[in-house]
Amino acid sequence: MSRLATWGNELYAGKKSYPFVQKWKTWFTVALILLAIAGGITALRGGFNMGIDFRGGSEFTVSGVENTDPVLGEEAVSEVIPETEATATNIAGGTIRVQTTELSDEQTLEVAENLQQGYNVTAEQVTSNFVGPTWGQAVSQQMFVGLIVFLVLVALYLTIYFRTWKMSAAAIVGLLYVVILTVGIYGAIGFEVTPPAIIGFLLILSYSLYDTVVVFDKIRDNTQNLAEDRQRTFDELVNLAVNQTLVRSITTSIVGILPVGSILFIGAGLLGAGTLRDISLSIFVGIIVGTIATLFIQAPLYALFRRNDDDITDRDERILRRRGYETDQETENDAETATSQ
Repeated sequence: MSRLATWGNELYAGKKSYPFVQKWKTWFTVALILLAIAGGITALRGGFNMGIDFRGGSEFTVSGVENTDPVLGEEAVSEVIPETEATATNIAGGTIRVQTTELSDEQTLEVAENLQQGYNVTAEQVTSNFVGPTWGQAVSQQMFVGLIVFLVLVALYLTIYFRTWKMSAAAIVGLLYVVILTVGIYGAIGFEVTPPAIIGFLLILSYSLYDTVVVFDKIRDNTQNLAEDRQRTFDELVNLAVNQTLVRSITTSIVGILPVGSILFIGAGLLGAGTLRDISLSIFVGIIVGTIATLFIQAPLYALFRRNDDDITDRDERILRRRGYETDQETENDAETATSQ
């Protein structure tokens, strides 16, 4: 703990620093490469693994089972239609959900009988229904509308709070990147996209926004009185703010990941709660991506937006000229000292 405190103090005082802003070209290139990789792998996999709510199909629910092995449910479908892909999930204690493509009435009855035999249950314990893609499409439309409304409100709020649209623009770009990359990771790995996962995609925006506001607030504190600081350029002041909040960002991410990870790996993994798994998985991935985006994309992007402002350019040029003059003086003094010796 003492080492972490020492590290944090050195970052805050500027004794130790990581070039988040100075190496913005490297970070932006890596960010684009990650998007390209995620998108390319998703395309090679044939697109996103959409859940039954989006593609439609038949769904069976088997309750009161003692053996919750999903393989039994998948075999019940494959015995009726061998070429059909089925997904069985333990959604709760003693409850199995089996999803597959749309089946005919005769096929539905055969699968239901196989499920009864496989899980050793009665006919009353097996229910079936057809899920149409309309509801999933409605969720997608509402998500898109909610995303647009959220981004507009965030843009207005940040513009008013920070009194500059450039901070707002940098934040919005970062938030969009978080959502796109998180969705891309879902597609690349093959995670199933379900309505709970869609909800999780929207929830991670709130977390990412919180981390962004914390970092940007420190940037504003460091840059609001530029005339008082004649030692650091604007990029260096922004980079100092990112380093000063680095420990807080990491700590906040860990605090956020721990409970979500508990839900994902303990609650969903051991108890088999499918809805919890879907929503916690998207949040888990989004928290990691959101923290990285704040440090490596949003803050450097804001510095890039302000770099060509007249007041920033003139001030930075004066500081760099002063540094060059001081460096020349030190070189001359060293040369004189060496000669005298």
